[in-house]
Amino acid sequence: MAAALVAGLVLGAGGVGTAWALSGGDGSADSGAAGDARRSCEALQGFHESDLRADGAKRDIAFNRLGGAAVLSAAAAAGDREFKPLAEAVQRVQNRVARFADVSEPEAQKELKTARSVCAGL
Repeated sequence: MAAALVAGLVLGAGGVGTAWALSGGDGSADSGAAGDARRSCEALQGFHESDLRADGAKRDIAFNRLGGAAVLSAAAAAGDREFKPLAEAVQRVQNRVARFADVSEPEAQKELKTARSVCAGL
């Protein structure tokens, strides 16, 4: 099950990253690092940790939204170090989910709160 979970996270993140890369930027302010950070936060806003315990599509959506948030926050941090705290926090949440398939433990909740706090400041 753990291998399937990790594979799902990797495929989801890769799919989101591929879609993002193929869509390209149009040169607007929203296509740079700040736009990536905003889109990461939108994906994180749609991520509900309780859905990780669901079955089927609901669970898949939760994993993929977290993966999308991780990919986009990493792109934002690569473009502007200002977004590094967001990328690091989301990555730590994703790592815990990949390892434990749960974010209910205090450390994971702390990282999720950190990421959401950074998003609130954008």
